[in-house]
Amino acid sequence: MSAAKSLYERLGGVYPIAAVVDDFIDRVMDDPRLNANPRVNEAHHRVARAGFKYLVTEQVCEATGGPQRYTGRTMRDSHAHLEITEGEWAAFLDDLHQTLAKFNVPAVEQQELFAIVQSTRNDIVLPR
Repeated sequence: MSAAKSLYERLGGVYPIAAVVDDFIDRVMDDPRLNANPRVNEAHHRVARAGFKYLVTEQVCEATGGPQRYTGRTMRDSHAHLEITEGEWAAFLDDLHQTLAKFNVPAVEQQELFAIVQSTRNDIVLPR
């Protein structure tokens, strides 16, 4: 009996993940709900999209069981100065949901991806 496939394998590997990340990052960086936060807006206009997409692709691949290794800063280090609110976090999750729906990612895999993303919440969202 063969071992269960990793989430990375079930998502199709690096190329399909990179395509989803490409759409998702464009959606996030252009989202007026997120860019209403001046710190987020400034960060979105300072960072090169291609590099940001590369790092997020690395991160998603590693988190889902792929061979890639994330080489960026920690979530806490890269978000602490942005003062992300609960509402902005909800908008971010909505953007993720829209992208996953666009790519017809199956419900089980969506749930697993959301669990991974939710595990980073405390390092990203401003404490109450």
